[in-house]
Amino acid sequence: MARREAGLTQAALAAKAHTSQAAISAYESGRRSPSVDTLARIIDAAGAELRMRLAPIDRHDEARRRGEALLEPGALEQFTTAEHSRVDRRRRPRVAGG
Repeated sequence: MARREAGLTQAALAAKAHTSQAAISAYESGRRSPSVDTLARIIDAAGAELRMRLAPIDRHDEARRRGEALLEPGALEQFTTAEHSRVDRRRRPRVAGG
């Protein structure tokens, strides 16, 4: 996102960040993850700033409760039942030839 906002190609960003275009491509596609040092260089080369902070895990419980309250009666139960059924089907061993 920072690369695109900076108007840089992968090759141009790689040159500025002292890494390879192949590495930038792998990071952007999620095939690889950069070290924090490499990530900081890439973000700096794109003209942005890396900020990190410690925060409690957000499981979005409050947003989920509000969203579920907007559902039609029985919709959440119907969805949950369908999901359990889907998971159960996936867990069953497959029979050869069947």
